[in-house]
Amino acid sequence: MDLIDAIKAIDKPHEDDILNRLFTPWGEKLNKNNVLKEYPRPQFVRDSYVNLNGFWDYCIVPDKEGEEIPSQDIMEGKILVPFSPESMLSEVERRLEPDQYLWYKRELPTLTRKFANSRYLLHFGAVDQFADVYVNDRLIGSHSGGYLPFTVDITGFLNFSEDGATAGGNSLAVRVKDTSDSSYHSRGKQTLRRGGMYYTAQSGIWQTVWIEEVPATYIREIHIRPEEDLQTVSIEVSTNRPCKVTLKAPGQEMVKSPASGDSYETVFAADASFSSDTYPSMGEDNIGSGYCYYHFRLTFKEPHLWTPEDPYLYPLHIEAEEDKVRSYFAIRFFSTEKDDKGITRFCLNHKPYFLMGVLDQGYWPDGLYTAPSDEALIFDIKEMKRLHFNMMRKHIKIESARWYYHCDRLGMIVWQDMVSGGSSYAKPVVSYLPTLFPKVFGRMNDGPAYYKTFSRGSAEGRSEWLREMQNTIRYLYNVPSIGTWVLFNEGWGQFNAAGATVMAKELDDSRPIDQASGWFDEGSGSFRSVHNYFRPLSVEIDKEGRAFVISEYGGLTCHIDGHSSVDRVYGYKKFDTLDSFGVAYYNLINASLKPLIPKGLSGAVYTQVSDVEEEVNGLMTYDRRITKVNPNLDPNMSKNLNS
Repeated sequence: MDLIDAIKAIDKPHEDDILNRLFTPWGEKLNKNNVLKEYPRPQFVRDSYVNLNGFWDYCIVPDKEGEEIPSQDIMEGKILVPFSPESMLSEVERRLEPDQYLWYKRELPTLTRKFANSRYLLHFGAVDQFADVYVNDRLIGSHSGGYLPFTVDITGFLNFSEDGATAGGNSLAVRVKDTSDSSYHSRGKQTLRRGGMYYTAQSGIWQTVWIEEVPATYIREIHIRPEEDLQTVSIEVSTNRPCKVTLKAPGQEMVKSPASGDSYETVFAADASFSSDTYPSMGEDNIGSGYCYYHFRLTFKEPHLWTPEDPYLYPLHIEAEEDKVRSYFAIRFFSTEKDDKGITRFCLNHKPYFLMGVLDQGYWPDGLYTAPSDEALIFDIKEMKRLHFNMMRKHIKIESARWYYHCDRLGMIVWQDMVSGGSSYAKPVVSYLPTLFPKVFGRMNDGPAYYKTFSRGSAEGRSEWLREMQNTIRYLYNVPSIGTWVLFNEGWGQFNAAGATVMAKELDDSRPIDQASGWFDEGSGSFRSVHNYFRPLSVEIDKEGRAFVISEYGGLTCHIDGHSSVDRVYGYKKFDTLDSFGVAYYNLINASLKPLIPKGLSGAVYTQVSDVEEEVNGLMTYDRRITKVNPNLDPNMSKNLNS
């Protein structure tokens, strides 16, 4: 073990730092009158769409003064939504403290009704961390959790014109509170004491806000499951009331719904056949709610399978009376299976597939959690593909829906982390000692002492995390590119990982699960998953017969003046020039990592996509202006590991 490098990697808070003002190329050219206008939910698209991004009024007040909607003369200025107030792109650059409220206000645009008795749905991509929503000074809904979307039906709170056709002169206000890492709520890498591997805390609205009009009868959700046989796709459509539901392939005739009781030839490519289950069936979790569920089953004789090398997506249109939704799906299957030598491997479409992964924090110097544009999201994915990665581990963050869409269409497998929480972490226990003595801390048994050790003493906090884990899986279930759920990372707020694995499997038994990435493994899940930054890379035989992955390694650092947030360097091995950095990187990949594949290594996740603040171990600089390695200089990197 390189003990000196390990000691240097002890991270310390530097909350008094003033970060250098770095802009990405997209943030530098941001059109403030046209911010993130793309439809924010690509797997559930309607034509009715009113984007509410742009300048809103805002103020930050002490919590004792935040109970009432502030009058206009109290508002302090304008904030550019959906950028958090801590970010440069918001034009506020102020931190929301745990004992403060952040208020947003704006007037809603005039809405012209397309349907009689239609409903208006107000959507928030994500608001960090607790949000209360008011329309025309009336509280209409609240939401907790800073990473998942939520929707409120605002129809009954709007003022309509006399003819009932238009709505105008309506106000919207949002009140936000964010405890960051001063409580047990999920916050990921955010901290009020920035430094090392923990970054600037952000708050407030950080994903797109929009309104859409839906008919009185409308589609609520779709649930798409490609089956293990690589020929069948099961689709469940949920509506708010009974109706006739139809699936359609663009440019083809309709596929009839089960309402008619007849069967029909499919219009999907590759000679699919159509069948359905009960019509309609009531979901067990919605008995008495009036929600209806319609089940479709499509079978493909010659399916076009999705892979990173050939990311084929099938379009899908769904109609429920007047409501129309566009979506897509892929035919693919992720699993862990034994190869012809009896070694358990990660498999794509039942074939061993080596995961050349890279850690993705999803941070931006100008927008923090919010990418300045759709093109910025695309750039990160394409640049990692150019560097011959086929997997990105979305680390301790849930990204905007468009990022997953780009992974789907560009061909990038995603390992999706759950967002960590818990009270203040005891770093010697969860970070330093496991790094020094990995075999000692390789296993952990659940119990009260365990809760205390990993900052999970709050029963309410444990229940909250389990709900958020379930909702994360439900929210992202349809994403074709997600290949694995990662439940806990390095003991950060970990508890009962074995029980959480069972719960996750009940929701989704079609994907592998990385129960505990790094250490504190409880012996279940699909992987033996280790982090190794300071020792020679090696393969560990797992006695449970699970696949073996190095879910973090690398972390090589190279600070580049003018492209870093601070002059200080945090990382795991320092290099002073890009040449020496590149040599070390390719030696690590070619001499240390690749020889482990025949020995049983199923995948590895290099740290990381880009520098983030003080942590300068990225393959790109934080501002995305310099990529530190050149794959064209190393012919060994161009070889497809899965050919």
